[in-house]
Amino acid sequence: MALIDPAHPFFRPLWRRVVVVVACLGWALIEIITGSPGWAMLFGGAGLYAAYVLLVAVRSEEKK
Repeated sequence: MALIDPAHPFFRPLWRRVVVVVACLGWALIEIITGSPGWAMLFGGAGLYAAYVLLVAVRSEEKK
């Protein structure tokens, strides 16, 4: 069971998947700048996970 369901209709447009990833990684950058490494790691991990599930894994399924 995945934490993010890439088959959900909300994630059908590519721009929404990209916005979710950029928002998470952007917030991680803000946390690094403000000096909160714990939160930065949390949001960075969420952003990387979202990037894999929403961008990488979806593309590999589309090629099949």
